[in-house]
Amino acid sequence: MTFDKDKVLAMCNTMCKNTLMETLKIEFTDAGEDFLVATMPVDSGVHQPMGLLHGGASVALAESVGSAASMLFVNPELSEVRGIEISANHLKAKREGIVTGTARIIHKGRSIHLWEIRITDEENKLISLCKLTNMVLPRRKI
Repeated sequence: MTFDKDKVLAMCNTMCKNTLMETLKIEFTDAGEDFLVATMPVDSGVHQPMGLLHGGASVALAESVGSAASMLFVNPELSEVRGIEISANHLKAKREGIVTGTARIIHKGRSIHLWEIRITDEENKLISLCKLTNMVLPRRKI
């Protein structure tokens, strides 16, 4: 099957409707066969009390882009993806602007996917470095 970047981005952005991703204004902006990119605005809606980007918002961006990226490797009619572990190192403060989360696959197994997510600012400076482990499960019948 041929990779269709526009179709992937449309699917990812459609999945965000009525979710935390919509609340945080996360938008998927680029994709490739082994990576996925999303952006999130930094404003008062994602600040901690000191007026800085909240680490939890950064982690939400990381898990959103990493989990969506895992979905690109599975058949959604047969499988579901669940994040089972995430870690983050917050390296630089951010008060306003846009942050970009880029998920790149480290390990793609049948049941486990491991992702590195780099969150950067407009100047490509590293804000947070995250690692996400996703489990691939058989789709549950509802």
